[in-house]
Amino acid sequence: MIIKNIELDKKRLIADINFFLLYGTNSELIKEKIKKNFIPLFSNNTYKYTESEVISNSEQFQEELSNKSFFENEKLIIINHVSEKILEIIKRIIEAKIPQIKIILISNLLEKKSKLRNYFEKNTDTIISAFYDDDYKALNFYAREILKKEGIFVSSQDLNFLINKSKNRVNLKSELEKLILYYKGKSKISSINIFKLISNSEDIQISELIDECLLKNKKKLLNIINENNNFEDNQILIIKSFLIKLKRLKKLKQSINDNENIDTIISSYKPPIFWKEKPVIKEQLKIYSLKKIKDILLKLNNLELIIKENSQVSNHVINDFIFSFTHERTINN
Repeated sequence: MIIKNIELDKKRLIADINFFLLYGTNSELIKEKIKKNFIPLFSNNTYKYTESEVISNSEQFQEELSNKSFFENEKLIIINHVSEKILEIIKRIIEAKIPQIKIILISNLLEKKSKLRNYFEKNTDTIISAFYDDDYKALNFYAREILKKEGIFVSSQDLNFLINKSKNRVNLKSELEKLILYYKGKSKISSINIFKLISNSEDIQISELIDECLLKNKKKLLNIINENNNFEDNQILIIKSFLIKLKRLKKLKQSINDNENIDTIISSYKPPIFWKEKPVIKEQLKIYSLKKIKDILLKLNNLELIIKENSQVSNHVINDFIFSFTHERTINN
């Protein structure tokens, strides 16, 4: 039986069904659902296994499940990293109708043709629920709930920076824990402090490198390169960061009308742009035409393919690309 993961919050559903398959890339949300909706019902009677442990000791595992003295009280069994290999064992356990037992199987992504997935989808005595990566709205709600609980206020703009920097629930949780640890007891955190705490030095250096490239600022560009020796090992990260910034410029440029103010466009952009970036982006929009932005994006995509196919030339290729900006003439709208 297929359900949405939000339905796992229903206590009656958990009480009526004993076998669950939770799968997908959002491992942190899976952990949260289990911790919130299952663990409290079983107190200390929770046992965790991996699929390999169960398979290598399958007979012993099934004998223990059938042992009444072992299950004087209800028990929760969590089996991690499951695949097709465990299906026959689970079928035998379900058919045995062992009382006072609840089993949760946890897996990464499962294809539609997966036998394990199909079995749980079609069986009325089992539940299967998918956990895919959170969108911006879900991450925003998740962060606000945590910060509210801690009594910490963070502006929408700063929260957007946190979410964009984190990308997923696991990273966001880590960054929020960092904020809470460093600023425990304070009700408000400044934008500058958040930026310094969340951005590591490598992120800041690469971001500055790209911004100065796009601003065609040869002097500052040379200073950044001379002061940092870690760019040689980060060619792919540099390209990815370039792509992110240019795709945003492309969207902004496409939104600009003759009678519309650039500041208005930047301020209304979704997701919101971090305050520190706004003046830089404004200048970049003045420099590049939409056609030029598209041309650079095409070059970057080709560069990424070249580097992946031949990493030995990556430094030379990236350096040529970076310094090409300082030789181009400025292109107005």
